[in-house]
Amino acid sequence: MNRLLLDTNVVVWLLLGDRDAIPKEIVEAISARRNRISVSAVSVWEIAIKRSLGRLEIENGWDRTLMGLDFNQMPITAEHAAGCEGLPWHHRDPFDRMLVAQAISEQQTIVSADRSLGAYEVEVLW
Repeated sequence: MNRLLLDTNVVVWLLLGDRDAIPKEIVEAISARRNRISVSAVSVWEIAIKRSLGRLEIENGWDRTLMGLDFNQMPITAEHAAGCEGLPWHHRDPFDRMLVAQAISEQQTIVSADRSLGAYEVEVLW
């Protein structure tokens, strides 16, 4: 079993039904029953902010759709937040930094198209 944490870019593509943006082997890994797939509150927060700024168009009710998928919901804990302090500044995006801190803390692999996440001491799939 692999423990996978989806980056926001993957979550958005899934919500938009744009599976062509995701490599076939990644879609298979996300769909495999043997894997434990998590979506962070960080991604929900990032999507909500981008929608409120008009930088992302997803239909209303996207949050209910996401919560209805068979993914584990990962809250943001104090341990996750504190974990950001010790991260090198390879990446300035606070959402991505929190996802990295969560993946490290929870020993999960991040599923992302963002190659810059590989600069951290975290396993990245893609």
